[in-house]
Amino acid sequence: MLQIQENVSLKKFNTFGIDANARYFAEISHEDELAELFADPQWLNINRLVLGGGSNMLLVKDFEGLAIRINIRGIEHRISHDDVFVDVGAGEVWNDLVNFCVDRNYAGMENLSLIPGSVGASPIQNIGAYGVELKDVFASCRAFEIATGTFRTFSKEDCKFGYRESVFKTELAGQYIIVSVKFHLSLRPAINLKYGAIEQELINRGITRPSIEDVSKVVSSIRVSKLPDPSTIGNAGSFFKNPVIGEVQFRLLQGQFPDVVNYPAGEGQYKLAAGWLIEQCGWKGKTVGNTGTWKNQALVLVNHGGATGEEVYSLSSQIIDSVYTKFGVMLQREVNIIS
Repeated sequence: MLQIQENVSLKKFNTFGIDANARYFAEISHEDELAELFADPQWLNINRLVLGGGSNMLLVKDFEGLAIRINIRGIEHRISHDDVFVDVGAGEVWNDLVNFCVDRNYAGMENLSLIPGSVGASPIQNIGAYGVELKDVFASCRAFEIATGTFRTFSKEDCKFGYRESVFKTELAGQYIIVSVKFHLSLRPAINLKYGAIEQELINRGITRPSIEDVSKVVSSIRVSKLPDPSTIGNAGSFFKNPVIGEVQFRLLQGQFPDVVNYPAGEGQYKLAAGWLIEQCGWKGKTVGNTGTWKNQALVLVNHGGATGEEVYSLSSQIIDSVYTKFGVMLQREVNIIS
């Protein structure tokens, strides 16, 4: 029977390592337990926090509501000609899924190697890295509607994916809990080397005809060199989104700062490297109290030990202000703020 615990520390359930408590806590190992949980009306009108890997959140204070940890496991796959469909429980670790697919030569996820978090969170955030986004390999997801106690399947179109956005963060925020995700991969790899340092690192390794395993290893190596391991120092990966600006603003900015790091982002749009902007403001590797920015990547905020959520949030606000003052560009937090 489903157990509801009280006053549970969420420190081990968030990669920042923030020691905040949840008033109530439930762990879900099977989708039927969601129906059981919400059959009790007291949980319908209480603040809820759905936890996966806890890698994209900042707990600013204790959570006075119900924290629900999704631990639904399982990976099933089906092959049809060159197409591979992989159905995955929301509680699976994202990188375990990537390794599962790369080991079997199921292509499409290799650029998304070593992203922290759970499978269930991946469509909510439309996670992405090195020129690939979740939507590029997404087929559908199954989700529980809290208000009705029923399940619904969402297509790619239903999810309204955008840059680090989906319908689950906008008009349907808080209404559904994802229980499984289906991916569409291929046995015919289309190697993507266009973004970041992947191609150069492959050259450095003497690899001229890379496999998806080669790409996965290189991406993992690059990420390890830039990003701290949450098991050794608390962090949530990239704290800010890379801002997207229009052509007029970009040309003015480029006139002032010719070295501004940028990437095309559609017609008349340019994506700026938030890490570069932050570094230019002198934040890279800086320590402020118990928190700070990572020595190898200014985009990552870290908990040096004992930091509160308020401390981390305050630092992020200072960074936003300084980038806006210097560049006229407003950064947005990528991490979900739980307050």
